[in-house]
Amino acid sequence: MADNMQQQYGALPEGSRRVLGRDAQRTNIMVGYAVANIVRTTLGPKGMDKMLVSDLGDIIITNDGATILEEMNVEHPAAKIMVEIAKTQDKEVGDGTTTAVVIAGALLKNAGDLLDQDIHASTIVKGYMDAAHKCDEFLATIGQNVDIKDTATLEKMASISMGSKSIAGGVAKDDLAKLVVKAVTQVAEKKGTTFVVDDELIKIEKKSGGDIHDTVLIQGVLIDKEVVHSGMPKSIKAAKIAIVDSALEIEKTEIDAKIDIKSPDQMQSFLDQEETMLRNMVDKIAKSGANVLFCQKGIDDMAQHFLAKKGIVAVRRVKKSDMEKLARATGARLVTSLDDLSSKDLGLAGTVEERSISGEKMVFVENCKDPKSVTIFVRASTEHVVAEAERAIVDAIGAVSSAIEEGHYVYGGGSAEMELAARLGEYAKKVGGREQLAIQAFAEALEFIPRTLAENTGMDAIDTLVALRSKHSAAGNASWGIDVYAGKIADVKAVGVLEPAKVKKQAIQSASEAARMILRIDDMISSKAKSPAPGGPGGMGGGDDY
Repeated sequence: MADNMQQQYGALPEGSRRVLGRDAQRTNIMVGYAVANIVRTTLGPKGMDKMLVSDLGDIIITNDGATILEEMNVEHPAAKIMVEIAKTQDKEVGDGTTTAVVIAGALLKNAGDLLDQDIHASTIVKGYMDAAHKCDEFLATIGQNVDIKDTATLEKMASISMGSKSIAGGVAKDDLAKLVVKAVTQVAEKKGTTFVVDDELIKIEKKSGGDIHDTVLIQGVLIDKEVVHSGMPKSIKAAKIAIVDSALEIEKTEIDAKIDIKSPDQMQSFLDQEETMLRNMVDKIAKSGANVLFCQKGIDDMAQHFLAKKGIVAVRRVKKSDMEKLARATGARLVTSLDDLSSKDLGLAGTVEERSISGEKMVFVENCKDPKSVTIFVRASTEHVVAEAERAIVDAIGAVSSAIEEGHYVYGGGSAEMELAARLGEYAKKVGGREQLAIQAFAEALEFIPRTLAENTGMDAIDTLVALRSKHSAAGNASWGIDVYAGKIADVKAVGVLEPAKVKKQAIQSASEAARMILRIDDMISSKAKSPAPGGPGGMGGGDDY
């Protein structure tokens, strides 16, 4: 049929491919569900890890949904939409990426079953939209309030968020949770009646070697640079810090210039003048009272010598992002011209010290009085473990930040999804027409989360779902879910399994929108590839595939 239309209209170039109607929908649903199945086994504390090997042989071992999908390098457009779900979830709330993708895959699968029953895609899309809107309303009613002072609740959320990562087990998980909560509450800023958390102000620096228990929270900033001169002090107490973004070097002229020197005396005068200029620069820094200098640009060798003689510790070529964090942590003001530098521009820190970590020198700016930027220094035995620990901490930061900003949490272990499914089921009965089938399909898709948790834990999925449905059909059992460590259903409120409501809300919203977008597609046209792709025709890696 596609070939006939091409010949009839001649609108598409030779070699183009076109898939129409039900075939297009079936293909997209199949691909979307396949992507969801890839990450499905990683869900929950008992989920399995994936090993990803790049073309260059680089290895990543993780069960972080966003990382897995991003590194997979998928080609099919429907698969890319699924990847976008994980990316959006990661950017918005930092956690729940696997949940979002699994729900999207289940929504597509259930929609495929409805399409096979001759229910139009527009009807399914409208039902899904209505169901997603209702989920927002239901989440608001089942959510519990939390504020920034409730550190015990926030620590539980951070701990649950990291629970799925293999690195964060046992005592390490609880220790890391405390670090994350301290970091987030330290940088949170109150605006009106709510709090806003800028995750960028929490710097994560990692270094292999040591143990996961060696991970620490630094009340300040860790700069991955070394002190520029060996004659400078390696440690300064009660540091007065200047941060400058101009070079301590003699500037070259903008255009080509020629200096005519006719005698050795003139040459010496020229060198003496350069030295005097550099000395004056250092004198301005010393006059301000600074004993530590962080420079965004270069520092001349002669200037380094003068700084060392004055007892000033200097670090050069510091990243702009680190300079901003230093300003927030120490209270210093970024100075563009040394002429403007005064004691009012200086920041304060308890200690500035250069230390050697795993053979590399780093500068610690710590013990700041009330830092609005902090650093989590992640340590673990190998690079792969450190990378996974970093991903666990990033997820926890996202979860705690979301809880503080939104002010609500729900119970985890699949209990929130089961309660939403039960309420949607009741709501579907009140909706007339075929839309109720789509709403019921949405409810069944949400049950995919507790079902997957049960499977990954080694429990019988059908028995678990039946038992949970029975519990949630009665009032007062909204917090019943799966206790994965005990391998049974339980009241997760008593177990302490808490998750931010914003994570659930965003996951359902992203999954619903992506599923609706894919279901609306009834025609796929792909242009002829300019050159054969390694995947060959028909494969997901094929250059001329969709």
